[in-house]
Amino acid sequence: MLDCAIIGGGPAGLTAGLYTTRGGLRNVTMFETGMPGGQITQSSEIENYPGFFEHDKTGMDFMDGWQKQCFHFGLKHEMKKVERVAKTGEYFIVTLEGGETAEAKTVIVCTGSTPKRAGFKGEDAFFGKGVSTCATCDGFFYKGKPVTVLGGGDTALEEAYYLSNIVSDVYLVHRRDTFRAAPSTVERVMKKENIHPVLDSVVDEVLGDAMGVTSVRVKNVKTNETKILETPGLFVFVGHDVNNGVLKDVNSGFICEMNDWGQVKVDLSMRTSVEGLFAAGDLRIEAPKQVVVAAGDGATAALQVISYIQEQA
Repeated sequence: MLDCAIIGGGPAGLTAGLYTTRGGLRNVTMFETGMPGGQITQSSEIENYPGFFEHDKTGMDFMDGWQKQCFHFGLKHEMKKVERVAKTGEYFIVTLEGGETAEAKTVIVCTGSTPKRAGFKGEDAFFGKGVSTCATCDGFFYKGKPVTVLGGGDTALEEAYYLSNIVSDVYLVHRRDTFRAAPSTVERVMKKENIHPVLDSVVDEVLGDAMGVTSVRVKNVKTNETKILETPGLFVFVGHDVNNGVLKDVNSGFICEMNDWGQVKVDLSMRTSVEGLFAAGDLRIEAPKQVVVAAGDGATAALQVISYIQEQA
């Protein structure tokens, strides 16, 4: 039986693996279908992680050291997909693809979330090369330059406001004539002279070359007229899909408490409503979706797992 099953191999999962194994647990397995690292491995450069400031290093380079460190302390990696987690009595049953199962005393779920794609032409081809879903991560690369932001909700407007303090101009593209964000957020954004609403419009195509994005073509949904925005950066904020499938009950609902958006409700110790089950990283409520925070979540959950197992002994 596993002391702890960690589901997901991003920053939260790897840090949880490091802290549980270095903290004395000898039977910890991390289930991750691909190579560990998470979404950050798609980034071309890392500038906002404390202590890491190497311009020639990519997100893949950044996470490589994490893997080596975690595996050094005994973390096991199973490249298998987890279908679901269920608690039976005092223990958890982790069901893998194909019907194989594993028993665990505790589980830390770190499956994260996936930014929704808008579906315009060139989005996938230029993702990470001018198309981004994280203003905090990539905004600095466009200091003094114009950028386009796609979206009309709270996140889109908040990120547009954040970017407006870094870049020269923000073209805020939204398919409706009014924003869906909180009135106070809309008011604050509209007061910024360098934020320019482009309403009743969608991104039709992102244009570029081998170096990355050069401009964005937008189309008015009412007139079908198109125009080119000469911006080297496009930030897409059309929502996130929470990767909560492993927590779905075999009958209906989820095995632990969720909010209305499918995010796991946790306390400050990353404990869920189910004893012995923890959630960390972008999967949890109010997650800032930053590597440094996900790592902290993983460490917190791991320390709680160690205490939980000691109490059960």
